[in-house]
Amino acid sequence: MKNYLSFTEEVKHALQNQRPVVALETTIVSHGMPYPQNIQTAKEVEQIIREHGAVPATIGIMDGKIKIGLNEEELEEFAQNPAVEKVSRRDFPYVLATGKIGATTVAGTMIAAQLAGIEVFATGGIGGVHREGEVTWDVSADLTELAKTNVAVVCAGVKSILDIGRTLEYLETQGVPVVGYRCDDFPSFYSRTSGYQVDFRLDTPQEVAKMLDMKWKLGLQGGVVVANPVPEAYAMNHDEIEAVIIQALQEAKENGITGKKVTPFVLDKVKQLTQGKSLATNIALVKHNAEVAARIAAALKEINR
Repeated sequence: MKNYLSFTEEVKHALQNQRPVVALETTIVSHGMPYPQNIQTAKEVEQIIREHGAVPATIGIMDGKIKIGLNEEELEEFAQNPAVEKVSRRDFPYVLATGKIGATTVAGTMIAAQLAGIEVFATGGIGGVHREGEVTWDVSADLTELAKTNVAVVCAGVKSILDIGRTLEYLETQGVPVVGYRCDDFPSFYSRTSGYQVDFRLDTPQEVAKMLDMKWKLGLQGGVVVANPVPEAYAMNHDEIEAVIIQALQEAKENGITGKKVTPFVLDKVKQLTQGKSLATNIALVKHNAEVAARIAAALKEINR
């Protein structure tokens, strides 16, 4: 697959010179936020990473290539083109072979990041086991990717529309460490709490970097979830947002919405029901994750100099 990688000059220069790089996904741009907030957030997130000593590499698929880093025109295409496919592990061959435009999910971005030699990735929230997953078997490929791909994922927990307890059990079974960055309680995306504990708490980028370095030097394949709670100023009340999510999921079920269409539908419905507050929270947590990821990436490069 490395033959299909295409780098921006900025990212290529950073990788060649052992500078810290942070991967970013495009699904959040194409399917996670409305225009123009999506393009504004994408540009601001890239700038935050630069300001904290790393180089951003926003990843997407265009013209039969996996783009490691996007220019402004390409980013605009992902933000506005309604034909953008959602690309996880299973979708790579189809989207590349047909030359379609594809936005990478958490799993898709992890695959591309590892191919490119990028070890840290910032996103909003990871996928997981869906509610009623014991009936539907709806489990995100993000979880199996975390079990085998050596990329640390800085996130605000799993998307809160999911079954958090079952998702954490699945990660434990797959041997994926869940690290609380300055927290003991696993965050639930919009909220700082979930009622579930993280596996380990680490309070500095250097501590996280040291753990990542140790894991991979031991030959223990797979990623790490670095759970970074949304800043307090933007956090939503857990019980209130839970009631909204239950209503949105019920509407999705009534409308026959299934599979990968569920998440964008529910996120949009939650935005409507919270009168836009959830979108402001989403933007804030993505920016915060980008900052923490940049600091961890820089600390990891210091260890390996």
